[in-house]
Amino acid sequence: MSVTQDLIREKLIAEIGAIHVDVEDTSPNRCAASFKVLVVSPQFEGKPLLQRHRMVNNCLAEELKEIHAFEQKTLTPEQWEKQKAQ
Repeated sequence: MSVTQDLIREKLIAEIGAIHVDVEDTSPNRCAASFKVLVVSPQFEGKPLLQRHRMVNNCLAEELKEIHAFEQKTLTPEQWEKQKAQ
């Protein structure tokens, strides 16, 4: 299975109920070995950062086996709105 930006986005939307997902392939030659993601989900409400990251990691457990580097930022919808307003 080849890991793609679309695959990551679709899984996060389907499994975590993400309302916004940005996925960037940060590999030097865009070879899908390194990704940076921003995930906005109401399921993150009231959860500490570590628990949010674990939710994302569990969702993408199979894909992470093929990825060299994975950077994530997880926000609630309220946090996302505040960040956009800045």
